[in-house]
Amino acid sequence: MEFEAYLTSKKIDPETFQKADNARFQEWRSIFETMHPESFTAHKKFLINEIRRRYHLKED
Repeated sequence: MEFEAYLTSKKIDPETFQKADNARFQEWRSIFETMHPESFTAHKKFLINEIRRRYHLKED
């Protein structure tokens, strides 16, 4: 699974996230590439919720 697809599945807008907080985006991408998506979710659970509130994916 690609990192951007993962973010979309978590209802996080990857473009907005990358533009607003590129350092964290790149850090998370490199960590994501080294672990299973479920492990990444468990590792970043509370931070994912914070990021989701900031960069919520607009649904059509």
